[in-house]
Amino acid sequence: MAMSRAVPNLAFRRLRGQHSPAEFAAAVRRAAREIGEQVACDARYIGRVEAGEIRCPNYAYERVFLHMFPGLSLSDLGFSARETVRGRRQAVPAGAAPPAAITTRNDEESDVLRRAFMTSGSATLAAASLGLGGPAVAIPSPRGTHRIGETEVRAVEDAVRRIRLLDDRHGADGLYKVAAQPLRTAYALLDAGTMTRRSTEDRLHAGAGELSLSVGWLAHDSGRHEDARSHYAEALATARVAGNAALEAHAFCNTSFLARDTGRHREAVRAAQAGLRAAQPLDSARLLSLLSLREAGGWAGLGDRSACEQALGRAHQHFERGPAEGDPEWMSFFGEPEREALEAGCWSALGEWGRAARHAHRAVVLQNPHFARNLALYRAHLAKDLAHAGRRDEAAAEARRVVDSLDGIASARIRDLLSETSRVLAGTY
Repeated sequence: MAMSRAVPNLAFRRLRGQHSPAEFAAAVRRAAREIGEQVACDARYIGRVEAGEIRCPNYAYERVFLHMFPGLSLSDLGFSARETVRGRRQAVPAGAAPPAAITTRNDEESDVLRRAFMTSGSATLAAASLGLGGPAVAIPSPRGTHRIGETEVRAVEDAVRRIRLLDDRHGADGLYKVAAQPLRTAYALLDAGTMTRRSTEDRLHAGAGELSLSVGWLAHDSGRHEDARSHYAEALATARVAGNAALEAHAFCNTSFLARDTGRHREAVRAAQAGLRAAQPLDSARLLSLLSLREAGGWAGLGDRSACEQALGRAHQHFERGPAEGDPEWMSFFGEPEREALEAGCWSALGEWGRAARHAHRAVVLQNPHFARNLALYRAHLAKDLAHAGRRDEAAAEARRVVDSLDGIASARIRDLLSETSRVLAGTY
């Protein structure tokens, strides 16, 4: 079958003006933060748009671009009309909300999720059916001696972004098993492939490690803690082999979080401190802030209030330095709402339920409703803290709000929090 040639997007190139692709990508990320959106934009993405490889951006990018260039339409930006699943074309007014990707937890949803990560000869992420936009992403499986180049590396990187977007919207339960195939393929490429250049090998190591962390997070959030531990260890080993400090810091960050959730609080402290050492050369105060919060959570679990408060103080100092160009792409979730939620977790571990509830409430108020899974999670934490604080009516009302918002969201952590709230209210906790 003949492939259609991409037509360069000259209109978008003109809008970039004198900025370099990296500078323009940074401006896109800043604009996204202004409207509470999450996009993983880098110079490669800008290059793909200008080359015509991306004919229509996904809904997140659409909102960001229209925010950056008020008064212009997608056509003015050089993009083609959006197409929906089943080949039908649908007009989407500028600024309109995207159609719901998943509305019920049933067999139809499971089938949609499976199609998002279907494998057929190669590992394909057909995420367009979930409203993410763009063509399907394929990670070609290695056969014999396989030369690895830009196509394979970009597919691994896109797989990481697609998984994170799906998890942000729907939680991990329906995604974990089907996301494992792209991960296996990525590591098979590392094992069997011949790299075209050293930079390609470095990117593939980084992409495979981030993919392992993403799949590990899906296991973590869906209650498969031993699987998560294995994936996090695999990512850490990949980071060490590649000498990748950013990936190492990320792996230690996730390992600390998992250790705290499974009651291994001393390990949570040590992993966070190791992550802080790995992150020191990186230009990211926000990463140092998150790792300090992970350390604080470990100290709180150990009942060491003084050490917890010191770590919280460092976390606040780092956070107040603001975002930076060196902030890792995966940290797009970490803003003020998440900071408040993590601090709430520290105070609840120390048994200061009223103080925990105040921080959890701030997390709920500050969170953009677009990020449905995290908002439900923060509300579930708030309900639990209110219940423990003896504010029964408020706790019950908040728990009902969580239940009402769970359509299309599946997270074992949220279910566990609601179960604890129910037991506290029933007097059986």
